[in-house]
Amino acid sequence: MMPRIAFIPIARTTFDIELAQRVTDSMRQHLAASPLLVEGPDYLITDLGSLQSALQTLVDNPPDLVLIFQATFADSSMVMALAEALDAPIFLWAVPEEHLGGRLRLNSFCGINLAGHALTRSGRKYGYIYATPGDSQGMQKLLAFARAGYVRNLMRHAKLGRVGENPNGFETCLFNPERIRNVLGTEVVQFDLVDEFFPLARAVDPDLIDSLYQNLMLNVVGLDELDTVATRCTLSVYMGLKRLTEQHELGGFAVRCWPEFFTELGCAACGAMSMMSDNGVPCSCEADVNGTLTQMILQAFSGEATFGSDMVSLDESRDALVLWHCGLAPLSMADPEGVKEVTVHSNRKLPLLFDFALKPGVVTIARLTESSGDYRLVIGRGEMLRGPKHFSGTTGLLHFDRPARFVMDSILSNGLEHHISLTYGDYVNELIVFAEILNIPVLRI
Repeated sequence: MMPRIAFIPIARTTFDIELAQRVTDSMRQHLAASPLLVEGPDYLITDLGSLQSALQTLVDNPPDLVLIFQATFADSSMVMALAEALDAPIFLWAVPEEHLGGRLRLNSFCGINLAGHALTRSGRKYGYIYATPGDSQGMQKLLAFARAGYVRNLMRHAKLGRVGENPNGFETCLFNPERIRNVLGTEVVQFDLVDEFFPLARAVDPDLIDSLYQNLMLNVVGLDELDTVATRCTLSVYMGLKRLTEQHELGGFAVRCWPEFFTELGCAACGAMSMMSDNGVPCSCEADVNGTLTQMILQAFSGEATFGSDMVSLDESRDALVLWHCGLAPLSMADPEGVKEVTVHSNRKLPLLFDFALKPGVVTIARLTESSGDYRLVIGRGEMLRGPKHFSGTTGLLHFDRPARFVMDSILSNGLEHHISLTYGDYVNELIVFAEILNIPVLRI
């Protein structure tokens, strides 16, 4: 992830311009050493005319974040002109100055005070920091905003494939296309399951399936013990999803995985969706669009695979909740000390599913929920614990930062969906900023 930021240093010539230039140069040096792609003018912006010149190269390709560096006091005019011209989150940085009893040389804090007030009155969200250039905490906060802006831009240009409809009685998988467009900007592309996708899967070249089968043999245990025809069917599903990805530039899938895959195609979709998720195209079952959107967001932050899981049980002895799904988790999440097996669906008795325990480590969980009517972003953090599997399929034991019963009660009392998404690593701060930028309330569990 290399977010693009526009660095806009503003100043007023009636203040100490020489000092303003020095602090600006220092800030540029720190930004150059950061994991950011920095654009913008190499001079101080002191009036609306010079600002318009600087904006010409940014308007057509808005950055992920606009960093307004308040080198000296300036009224809110330039900040508001930036806010109106660029569709990007805004971050205000003010610098302290020495208390020497003489002239107020920069008055930077007062500048972001005026800017923050004007932005708030206009309904714009923003981040801010008051610190010396390159301050470590300030840079961490700036990076969190830049990464959140990067993911916002990514989602605004993303497309998600919905294959089939959600099952009856699964209101947890309903979605609102208009809300998705207005809040995230993501396009949902609908495909008919039986008349459109199944013929695509059936038409896959058998030689491609042979190659997939042989590669999979090298990575899992028990493949040769499963029904070969049904297993190859699941691999054809994988190729069908891959082909749709390429044809329509899709970033994820929400798939109606039952009952038609079993009753009409003759195999499980789980293994195919696991393989797609490992290849950077997150998939959720039961046509859970909001679940896949959450996985896409998490993957954008982590750069790693994501998993949409049920929470199915409470383990009182380890103060943890059991995560489980039939066999959907990506193989990259398997515990390296365990065995990566393949199996059949526990109810339908058809392959191909994966069977392993999730690897230990810190994870971030999230869920875009519509349980209250509008979007909220559920956010949590915990540690996946190593131990014996509680159930067959892909499963893990998650010890949250908060007591397991509190998490369970939060899920049930808020009427949250039964799917929760996770990725390895700690991205809680970035998710909070992402929600703030999109004006989505946060629910911590």
